[in-house]
Amino acid sequence: MSMLAADPELIRIGNCSGFYGDRLSAMREMLEGGQLDVLTGDYLAELTMLILGRDRMKDPSLGYAKTFVRQIEDCLGLALERNVQIVTNAGGLNPAGLAEKLRKVAADLGLDAKVAHVEGDDLLSRAGELGLGAPLTANAYLGAWGIVECLNAGADIVVTGRVTDASVIVGPAAAHFGWGRTDYDQLAGAVVAGHVIECSTQATGGNFAFFTELADLGRPGFPIAEVRRDGSSVITKHSGTGGAVTVDTVAAQLMYEIQGARYAGPDVTTRLDSIELSPEGPDRVLISGVTGEAPPPQLKVSLNTLGGFRNEMEFVLTGLDIEAKAALAQRQLESWLPVRPAELTWTLARLDRPDAETEEQASALLRCVVRDPDPNKVGRAFANVAVELALASYPGANFTGLPGNGSPYGVYTPGFVDAAEVPHAAVLPQGTRVDIAPASDTLELAEVAEPELPEPLPANETRRVPLGTIALARSGDKGGNANIGVWVRTDEQWRWLAHTLTVQRLEELLPEAAALTVTRHVLPNLRAVNFIIEGLLGQGVAYQARFDPQAKGLGEWLRSRHVDIPVELL
Repeated sequence: MSMLAADPELIRIGNCSGFYGDRLSAMREMLEGGQLDVLTGDYLAELTMLILGRDRMKDPSLGYAKTFVRQIEDCLGLALERNVQIVTNAGGLNPAGLAEKLRKVAADLGLDAKVAHVEGDDLLSRAGELGLGAPLTANAYLGAWGIVECLNAGADIVVTGRVTDASVIVGPAAAHFGWGRTDYDQLAGAVVAGHVIECSTQATGGNFAFFTELADLGRPGFPIAEVRRDGSSVITKHSGTGGAVTVDTVAAQLMYEIQGARYAGPDVTTRLDSIELSPEGPDRVLISGVTGEAPPPQLKVSLNTLGGFRNEMEFVLTGLDIEAKAALAQRQLESWLPVRPAELTWTLARLDRPDAETEEQASALLRCVVRDPDPNKVGRAFANVAVELALASYPGANFTGLPGNGSPYGVYTPGFVDAAEVPHAAVLPQGTRVDIAPASDTLELAEVAEPELPEPLPANETRRVPLGTIALARSGDKGGNANIGVWVRTDEQWRWLAHTLTVQRLEELLPEAAALTVTRHVLPNLRAVNFIIEGLLGQGVAYQARFDPQAKGLGEWLRSRHVDIPVELL
């Protein structure tokens, strides 16, 4: 084991990327902004794996995040000078290829950088025998122990493929403190710290429901987790940077893309219902009390396939008789098509208002989306027919864009394999390969019984206002499912929320969810409820089942709905 930080009781881990396309200058900003021991970056999402898979189809030497190479070209010398190790999942589908590319970058810069990588997550060649079908990409979510081996071997840069988002933070903490495989509370604490900072500026005010309270959101700084030996941590940011770190900005990220009270990973199952948040000074929030359990025996696998081809046309409907105009356009287009695509869906967005002062405010949008395995059925054969309606349909007919050919779309599905089937390995800077054994101590995942709810508030005078007057929310995607986490700030508000925002009430407020399976999970320590809406996003982000394919705005829609809230809480 080699210490990664000067302080044996603390390691300071920063983040400079939350997705493939995040702020390119963030690596330099983080390295120049203040003290760090490790700098991490998360570049992978379900959609990203599909993008990288298509890159690899065009050029087998690719399959990694090319923007990370540009950042290293700019910042490698600075990182080495400041003795900051870099750990990233930018390797995507080709961590060995990215590691080799980085060695060449270092040589061209005249720098001696020790580069290691973690591999074994790519199961594509064995997908059929593992019962995973014939996908374009098939990647198991690995844990932190391969990263630990690389760092203990003195790596300056560790590149991984598909590890869990938090693993790039858990690995450095485990290496620094010498944690063992069954130090579940410590590992779980690091998982929570990792979950908070891995999505970059979402922890420092980005996508924050009460954003108007933040004094400076012009250019939020990237987050830092000061992880301690016992697994607790303080979330902060470099001084002088924009945004803010508060209990609520941290809670917001904790609510992002979670499911139940048990947060399963390959190294530990984290109990989200154990988390305690408390302020520890300006832009400093303490995370403590986190407990962990043995991980499940199986690893999750991210599977992406090419689902077919997709196209859309959007009609503008202006003024009177909007519903009749939409019905005419739909009836005409469907009857004129020479061949009907496998899927054809219509959505009417009533953005119009009566007696509008501008033409745009008088207009609604009618969207037609088609999908089919045959690109010809959704290409010009569809788009040209839509355009032919321009002079033959409803009054004022026009479109928001020009017709085009269909484009391929992806379908995401989760799979599961026994951990022993995944050849997790660390390839050290000198080229030595170290196999990482799967967890020997495992525990099947089970639901947590709903905790006892607080006493409801007595009946009092209410006022009908938006839910977001007192409640914050954060929403996101997990494959075809969406989550919405909702929380409040005071115990009295929690007494009201816990009994008011039930599954039935959510379905009333969000009618799009009424026909779907909705599950509620209660997290009293955070004064929060988390809802999972199954199937809202169809077959995943790339499928684009709805106009907000990642459910980013779902929580804000819920906050905008009007409910009767006790006046005393306002």
